[in-house]
Amino acid sequence: MQLTRRTLGGAAMALLAGCAVRPALSAAAPLDIATIDRVRIPRAADRWLDDAPVTITAFRAARSPGSAHDYYSEGDYWWPDPANPDGPHVRRDGFSNPARFDDHRQALIRLGLRVPAFVAAWIVTRDRRYAEAAAQHLNAWFVTPATRMNPSLDHAQAIIGVNTGRGIGVIDTLQIVEVARAVSRLIEAGYPLDPGVKGWFRAYLTWLTTSKNGTDERDERNNHGSCWVLQAAEFARLVGDEAVRADARERFRTRLIPEQIAPDGSQPLELARTKPFGYCLFNLDVLAAAAHSLSTTEDDLWRFATPDGRSLATALAFMAPYIADKSRWPFAHDVEYWNDWPVRHPSLLFGGLALSQPGYVALWQRLNGDPQVSEIIRNYPVRQPILWL
Repeated sequence: MQLTRRTLGGAAMALLAGCAVRPALSAAAPLDIATIDRVRIPRAADRWLDDAPVTITAFRAARSPGSAHDYYSEGDYWWPDPANPDGPHVRRDGFSNPARFDDHRQALIRLGLRVPAFVAAWIVTRDRRYAEAAAQHLNAWFVTPATRMNPSLDHAQAIIGVNTGRGIGVIDTLQIVEVARAVSRLIEAGYPLDPGVKGWFRAYLTWLTTSKNGTDERDERNNHGSCWVLQAAEFARLVGDEAVRADARERFRTRLIPEQIAPDGSQPLELARTKPFGYCLFNLDVLAAAAHSLSTTEDDLWRFATPDGRSLATALAFMAPYIADKSRWPFAHDVEYWNDWPVRHPSLLFGGLALSQPGYVALWQRLNGDPQVSEIIRNYPVRQPILWL
């Protein structure tokens, strides 16, 4: 089923008509991200330019069964049981436990902020200092024996008293999807990057597609399955594994859209959470980035729809009016971080370009591209769109 403007829905079209479209966003003109972000990109990169790399080896995880080089994190929504304080932790969906071990993930998030910002700044300015800073961080994380992270996530999102890691912990490496994109831009431009960096991503892709934790995450039906597809797509893109990309493309069509998007464009699995607005936005962004990564001239995932009308385009049309005006959201408000959404969602940018809907892009331009709240940063997968376009 191919999508047209008629299938996008009246609310979305009203939104598009109401957005003030800047001249650069007209259907006839290309989108110049370098000009749009010319001030923003170097400002972010300069903030971190003198930072020394800090990898997971700097943070001891006392409850981890792994080595200093093995990534470890604990589940966000798991707390001590008031009825059995020394027993297994219990789940409180949507409420993050501040006492959980999160140092490794925070280090990964910092890497995911810095390296893409450095490479974006290098693209915009051609100042070699930025590329050298990116290479320094990449080498520390993926090459240098004393500080590198092992290419696996066997102990991510552990639950105290229950397990020492689980499949849904694979979502933690969503933070390096844009790092992989930045690495590819360096390599494409001929920067002499240590081949060990690409080798690390090749090894991690093997783990992601063959290990129990990796395949458990692959088979999740909600945003976790989406995050697996985006990671597999981008890591395979970097290392040239077309078989994995073909599998990810097929999963998008046969699993992600049919199982996650309702015919009206809503996301029932995310709406069922205690933070439905944030989860719907997050999953939509991940799906949009996956479609952008995986679409080809012959297989445009933005134009794909199931026979009963489930599609990424209708999912974006469903959410766009609420991104434009959150007060219209008819569902429960998020138990945390309600006031911090929306941000400059890549789904608006990628969808606006793919579907020739400049109103989406105009809305994207009006939103905040540099959120400061850690929870929002963690759930904001594309921060430097110049790397993607």
